[in-house]
Amino acid sequence: MNRFINALLLFFLFPTMLVSIYVGFDLPIDFLKTSGSQLQYHTEILLAFGLILLIISLRRSIRRWMGVKLVNQTSKFTWNHPVSNSRSKRVQVYTFTEAFVLLAVGIVLFQVTHEAWLAAFAFVFGAIDNIVFTWVGVSKNLFRAGITTKAIIVADRDVSLIYFTGLRKISIHQQTIFFDYIQGLQLSIPADCIESNSKDTFFSTLTNLLDTNKVFITKNR
Repeated sequence: MNRFINALLLFFLFPTMLVSIYVGFDLPIDFLKTSGSQLQYHTEILLAFGLILLIISLRRSIRRWMGVKLVNQTSKFTWNHPVSNSRSKRVQVYTFTEAFVLLAVGIVLFQVTHEAWLAAFAFVFGAIDNIVFTWVGVSKNLFRAGITTKAIIVADRDVSLIYFTGLRKISIHQQTIFFDYIQGLQLSIPADCIESNSKDTFFSTLTNLLDTNKVFITKNR
């Protein structure tokens, strides 16, 4: 999900930056016989792109915080455990790097033209949210993986929800746990979401919850 959100942000960043450059530097637009600053509705265009970018950032933020809140209601889970130390460190590296990039993009957009203020704010908001989310999650040990009677949920820099309905196979390949469903659907979570000394308990819990006559569960741990 996090990759998808980043792809969306990048997709809308390109036209936003393009319009910002034309407006900010008042470049000629020959095929429209005008220039950037004289482009009709350019303010509305930049506001529209900014609103889209802000909605995308807000959606990711809400999803992350709600996922962390849910997985920390440990009484509702059959099995629940903090993610591994290696996973926690990787989350910190990824999210802080992501925050730096988002902040840089926001500053550049605003410097190119102040009329892109909403788009710039969307990126700065995303950067601040990344920093706060990671700091709170690590300091309070909120990043966890859990198993209910119906699904697996992993919440750290992203939220992964693996339902048991239609599940046919659970396997491990390299550093990823794969979940294969009917009709060819495949979902996955990083194997290091689970501490090494907790993997046996994790798979034992799945074995007790699932019908092993219908769901293949790997013996490779």
